[in-house]
Amino acid sequence: MSNLRDLIVRWQCGWGVARALPVAEDVGGALRVRCMQPGRDIEYVALDVGEDLASLSTLAELVAGEDAVTWLTVPTTDPARAASALAAAGLIVLKQSELLMTADLRWHPQNMPTAPYRLLTQVDSHRGGSVVTATVRHESGEIGARGTMGLAGTDAVADRIETMPAHRRKGLASAVMGALARSAIEEGAEQGILIASEDGQRLYRTLGWQPVADVLIATTPGNTYPS
Repeated sequence: MSNLRDLIVRWQCGWGVARALPVAEDVGGALRVRCMQPGRDIEYVALDVGEDLASLSTLAELVAGEDAVTWLTVPTTDPARAASALAAAGLIVLKQSELLMTADLRWHPQNMPTAPYRLLTQVDSHRGGSVVTATVRHESGEIGARGTMGLAGTDAVADRIETMPAHRRKGLASAVMGALARSAIEEGAEQGILIASEDGQRLYRTLGWQPVADVLIATTPGNTYPS
């Protein structure tokens, strides 16, 4: 198993834990899960997109054959060629600027929120692992920022890291990430994995996360990315 394929499998496993999804099915060249998430009901995550992009044609046929809105998520080190191959296979690319990133959580920066904010963390058991939740609340009770990590083995997959509009530019997302990393380590995790949106990439780079591959999201014509 290639290093990238292995990392993709591990990311999908931890992401599935974070979102309480059923175990993904290996369909040959991809993992398929009925995820019922915003914008799609089913998601395929491509595993073998290396120098040979021929597998994307086969996966595009599987996506087109589904009876529900379906995404094909493609981690790749050659995004331009992958995007061209997806278009040639009849799919449209919804996103092509996200990044698969990793970090050694044992060296993750720790930032605590200052008054009037307080930080809360919680660990809950779930299928195949645990879910860590970190929430920063304002003294008024409003949520300032929050996020989760799905734990699977020694991996921790960060997910849904968000800062509310009224509480931005105060370092709250950094505090959430630090708290998640700290709790994940206490639960036995070492490696952090995530897929970063365009908006989150600057934060993660600042915290020491390193990009491993670009991530494209494709679907059949007529579908759109959720706003």
